[in-house]
Amino acid sequence: MNAPGILQLQKLLQQLIGMIVPLAFIALTVMLVWGGIKYITSGGDSKALSSANATVTWALLGILFLVIAWLVLRLIEAFTGVQVTQFCLGFPGAETFCGSTE
Repeated sequence: MNAPGILQLQKLLQQLIGMIVPLAFIALTVMLVWGGIKYITSGGDSKALSSANATVTWALLGILFLVIAWLVLRLIEAFTGVQVTQFCLGFPGAETFCGSTE
């Protein structure tokens, strides 16, 4: 018996996960640009420069962490064969969303 509520939840979670990473990358790129604008408009003020420096540093660290997380997941997939980047709850009827043809 298929549980449509669970399958819909799984599809919703798949879509949310698929949207979070690109949105995070866009947000971090905007932060990086904003940090650059803060550098340009700082006018040599040490407080403004340190604020701009912190913004750029955190934006670059965020991008670095996103890339490292993606690489770690891909390495896990390569070494184990388990598709960890594909979200699947594993309930009966979930094969349509999980890509399984069993």
